[in-house]
Amino acid sequence: MSALKPSRTRAAPSPVQILALVVGVVFLIVGFAGFIPGLTTNYESLGVAGHHSEALLLGVFQVSILHNIIHLLFGLAGIFMFRSPEGGRNFLLIGGIIYLVLFVYGLIIDLDSAVNFVPLNSADNWLHLGLGVAMMALSFLPGRPSASEEAYQHREDTPMTYTT
Repeated sequence: MSALKPSRTRAAPSPVQILALVVGVVFLIVGFAGFIPGLTTNYESLGVAGHHSEALLLGVFQVSILHNIIHLLFGLAGIFMFRSPEGGRNFLLIGGIIYLVLFVYGLIIDLDSAVNFVPLNSADNWLHLGLGVAMMALSFLPGRPSASEEAYQHREDTPMTYTT
């Protein structure tokens, strides 16, 4: 008696998953870069938090230890959430919303006051606007392959084996 048994293969990640992973990895790199003298100018003035930190990532973006840790945590979230289409989409969508809120927050606060605890400067604000819009837009990419793509992939990825 012979039967055909398809082998079990893992589905390829969707576009939204791949981009969530890429964004997560970029945030990890940025988080670590904020702790590297040379990539961060005025490194000796890197503060724990607050607007008094004069350290600038790439000489442009104001950072602090808190700011760098937030980037690292955000990167880890992207890496963990990319594992499912829904997780990848949620990471990009919710992250995009958070960055748009940070953009508005950066516009309405006095950057030289204690409420600027992250800290932010005008370069950070514009970056947050771009990140927010881009991440939200990316969250609308396909989360799963279409039915025809899935059927084609299944046909191509399923070797048939004969058992007796």
